[in-house]
Amino acid sequence: MSESLDYRSAGVDLNTYEETMSRLPPLMRRTFSPRVIEWKDGFAGLFRLDDQIGLLSRTYRDPVLVASTDGVGTKLKVAVAAGRHGTVGIDLVAMSVNDCLCAGAEPLIFLDYVAMSKDDPALTAEIVRGISDGCIEAECSLIGGETAILPEFYQPGEYDLAGFCLGVVDRKQILDGKEIRRGDKVIGLASSGLHSNGYSLARKIVERSGLALDARVEALGKTVADELLEPTRIYTRPLKTIRRNYRVKKTIHGVAHITGGGLIDNPPRVLPEGLAIRLERGSWQIPPVFRWLQGLGGIPDPEMFRVFNMGIGLVLIVAEYYADSIVRHLNQKAAVPSWIIGEVIAGDRDVLWA
Repeated sequence: MSESLDYRSAGVDLNTYEETMSRLPPLMRRTFSPRVIEWKDGFAGLFRLDDQIGLLSRTYRDPVLVASTDGVGTKLKVAVAAGRHGTVGIDLVAMSVNDCLCAGAEPLIFLDYVAMSKDDPALTAEIVRGISDGCIEAECSLIGGETAILPEFYQPGEYDLAGFCLGVVDRKQILDGKEIRRGDKVIGLASSGLHSNGYSLARKIVERSGLALDARVEALGKTVADELLEPTRIYTRPLKTIRRNYRVKKTIHGVAHITGGGLIDNPPRVLPEGLAIRLERGSWQIPPVFRWLQGLGGIPDPEMFRVFNMGIGLVLIVAEYYADSIVRHLNQKAAVPSWIIGEVIAGDRDVLWA
């Protein structure tokens, strides 16, 4: 007679799962705003929309919900190989939150999905702490999520992440690109490094070079792992700073998050018909990591600018009159290095080089 089976023998230990779940509520509560309504042991997260409280220092008259979802991609392979899982949660938040910002939205709530082959309370808590850190930086609340244990689906020690952000914007304030005009200036906000894109190529370059993740690279001033695991910059506070400084005038006409496709494919997504962007080479500082990877892999410039952000994590298209003051504001008050990197010209929704 064959031995009887139970859930644990199939790869899922419910007692360990309960231990994991017990570690997460404090990491969530530290992100809560007064709008979060706690539902102990509930099946969903609750968030109050209070029309008496102005969001982004504005009063919402016709609020529109803005939603985005994303993951971290093969950057997770680096985290697993290095045994460092504390920052990929920040990446997860950043990828969805920065997308919502492109619509002019204020991020309100965040949900996460963590999937792994075997329940690991310490690992899950480390990942979710990073997500919690990211939510604090993004000024949104982590109000729920899912931890999925999928035996035989992932290799031991591997996991995957998905994130979901919900924000709000007044309908009249949606940044849909309709106000972009010829002569508008293009402002680039510095990335913190690779962010979370191009890692299949970056990993292949490093692997072929034979460098270990703990190897120190003088050109970078840090180890390979330190550079590759630098978390994605979250741009919520810089954009809020701009909007609070220009309360009446609508200075920002468009925002593009520079992810996969780089500076070539992403900025045109916000342009109306009949317009293009002309970028000026050398108008911003390209971080050393990009030239280091380019040299190691022998990657041509067009491929680099198509795959990586090349030091620009977010692009703002702004009224020409305000461009210089916005750049000063970003550099001095928001502490994000920023440059005027181009302008809007007549064209066919593409990017040209000066």
